[in-house]
Amino acid sequence: MSKVLLALTSVALLGLSGCADLYANKPGSAPTAKAATPSISAEAQAALKQAQADVKMAKSKNALWTTAADSLKDAEEAAKKGDSATVIKESAEASNHVRKGMAQLNYPVIKVGD
Repeated sequence: MSKVLLALTSVALLGLSGCADLYANKPGSAPTAKAATPSISAEAQAALKQAQADVKMAKSKNALWTTAADSLKDAEEAAKKGDSATVIKESAEASNHVRKGMAQLNYPVIKVGD
């Protein structure tokens, strides 16, 4: 009985080891060099950095609008794709919404009730 069990275990291990490198030598499965990331223009980079700084400042003062955060996220995604025009547009929108949120801090407090 133990010889049969030993034989079955050996066959199973040999079978699994044969499957282990079944796909190892395929031409398309080898890790390739990281694809070149698309680059954006210097203007787009500057706009993105400014928007990131604006959003960080607004967040620290609890004046960040969700639309500003969403625009910054869209700008960062566009930067990953290499779309400079969208980066500039979304960064400008994020900075604009940050300015409005910061201005809102200066509004008078409305007292409701007594």
